[in-house]
Amino acid sequence: MAAFEYLALDTKGRQCKGALEADSARQVRQLLRERQLAPLAVKATRSREQAGTDGRLGFVRGLGARDLALLTRQLATLIQAALPIEEALRAAAAQARLPRIQSMLLAVRARVLEGHGLASSLQAFPAAFPELYRATVAAGEHAGHLGPVLEQLADYTEQRQQSRQKIQLALLYPLILMCASLLIVGFLLGYVVPDVVRVFVDSGQTLPALTRGLIVLSDWVKGWGWLALLILLLGPVALRWALRDEAFRRRWHGLLLRLPLFGGLIRATDCARFASTLAILTRSGVPLVEALGIGAEVIANRLIRDEVVVVARKVREGGSLTRALEASGQFPPMMLHMIASGERSGELDQMLARTARNQENDLGAQVALLVGLFEPFMLVFMGAVVLVIVLAILLPILSLNQLVG
Repeated sequence: MAAFEYLALDTKGRQCKGALEADSARQVRQLLRERQLAPLAVKATRSREQAGTDGRLGFVRGLGARDLALLTRQLATLIQAALPIEEALRAAAAQARLPRIQSMLLAVRARVLEGHGLASSLQAFPAAFPELYRATVAAGEHAGHLGPVLEQLADYTEQRQQSRQKIQLALLYPLILMCASLLIVGFLLGYVVPDVVRVFVDSGQTLPALTRGLIVLSDWVKGWGWLALLILLLGPVALRWALRDEAFRRRWHGLLLRLPLFGGLIRATDCARFASTLAILTRSGVPLVEALGIGAEVIANRLIRDEVVVVARKVREGGSLTRALEASGQFPPMMLHMIASGERSGELDQMLARTARNQENDLGAQVALLVGLFEPFMLVFMGAVVLVIVLAILLPILSLNQLVG
């Protein structure tokens, strides 16, 4: 049987989407009519991701971290309860909250029923199940302990999602504060300051340098502030387009690593991600060289990724993992010491798991430090800006009082 996606109308005229298993599209239409549904479109679930949407069905392949973690946890529980893989997939599809997830799982189940392994069946949906996920499942299938491996995968996916949310929430308040500060300063310079200083300009007296500078800045904000705002809005879009060029991307990533404070945060983020990925792969039985290759793909910074590729080549040639990582110069000493201890004791997978936890904790501490520094910095910045504006307005008043006296 194959999986089919459908779009139909119920008895009240509302559209509904879903997925069914059947031998043909004709049988799917018959099943829909038996359910009092009027089929509008039926198509076989495609086994490979395609860009965009397809007609009115519009199913987009892909899973969020939360959906992937929930699905993995369900499969792990069902398989550890001694259910066959195809039955576990059908049960998980029945519990799926979105039609696209349901159709994807039914398509995977159809491939399993054809005799394919679970990992090779998941390979038909690379955007939903990344290489890390498929390699770990393949190792679990090969070793015969797929249930525990899926449990580890669910834990790993949930931890990654929690770490990402923690960083996003930590950075949300500083970003809101910065945007609000820039808007307030722009409003003061564009609308408040010109009305106040117009009195001093009309008086014909010689204005202090600070006041004249504030007037020039105010005129610029009033005349060209819209352009600065447009650049701020379109800048990220232009940067994203420019990053498509590999040479520019490498130069940009190198510049990011040299930034004070933020460069260390970027390096810590990639090191934590690499350590977590390497830990889950080695603990699941994936060979170290293959795990290094997959681990390199999860690193966002191109320079660090290139170094990890070199590390994988050295390990493939028989070199030590610790020495190869140390020669790259991209990883912290504590991480290198723990990996070296794991290599000497023969417990590399356990030491990598500890290293991953330590790196996640260090990353959280660095994010908390940056956020803690950013908040008082923005307060001091706003206070300094307001002080300059007040001084620029008060100095002409004091000078006028002295002339009158």
